Amino acid sequence: MQQALTLTHSRMRCEIKPALGGCIAGLWLHDVAVLRSTPANSLTSVRDAGSFPLVPFSNRVGHGLLQWNGTRHPLVKNFLPEPHAIHGVGWMREWTVLEADEHFAMLSLDHQPDSSWPFAFAASQVCRLSAHGLESTLSMTNQSDRPAPAGLGFHPYFVKRAGARISFEANGRWEMSEENLPTHWSASTGLSVPLTGLNVDHCFDGWAGSLTLTDEFLRIRVTSDMTRLVVFTNDTKPFVAMEPVSHVNNALNLAEANPQLGQSLGITVLQPGETLSAQMTISVESLK
Repeated sequence: MQQALTLTHSRMRCEIKPALGGCIAGLWLHDVAVLRSTPANSLTSVRDAGSFPLVPFSNRVGHGLLQWNGTRHPLVKNFLPEPHAIHGVGWMREWTVLEADEHFAMLSLDHQPDSSWPFAFAASQVCRLSAHGLESTLSMTNQSDRPAPAGLGFHPYFVKRAGARISFEANGRWEMSEENLPTHWSASTGLSVPLTGLNVDHCFDGWAGSLTLTDEFLRIRVTSDMTRLVVFTNDTKPFVAMEPVSHVNNALNLAEANPQLGQSLGITVLQPGETLSAQMTISVESLK
């Protein structure tokens, strides 16, 4: 089993648990938690992590049934009691540490076709800690002998503190069914609201690639090369999840049912040997 890693730089600290989905257990500025944070050696479930990688898809594949090139692939329903497959396989597997030092870590994951995902791929993630925050890069390479769908994302959970407010720009969002699957697109300019009273679980389209979260202690800015953002919180949750992702929830099945949507859903098809990459930076400023 891979040992936990601790990255430090000035007042920033990041703890990574490769054995638990290659997750970020916690991120702190001095003693203030930036992400929902637990010391890596105390973290027992990736579902309580500060962040984890989304690969080879983000969010849900409806009812655990992947439809691809006219073939139906049943997938493991890995988020019971939900009836869907969720967040890919990377967060469910142990990652290997390839290289690490005080400020940097590189992890890898090799996946062979199984009941969780029918296509072989190799994934890597790189974490770089600076005095101002954390930069993450996630990549996957198609190792199948045929074209395969690919999707990436990051799933950070930020602490919800008194007076917290989020702000970002977008041009639309996908409305959701009672089964947590997207139904239709509607116009939206994004959000600029307090977290108190906010009830949201949507994928925003046309995201401008930047968001801010401000509370009494911190100003956090998240930037990414992704153009979609999933936001999830409600008044029962002590966190807000803000997830830069490459595609709309349940994108492949949406495309199968609605071919005219095509690339507007963010679907990427990798030829054998091709690679898809995504980047996210969490910048942190103390307000105290």
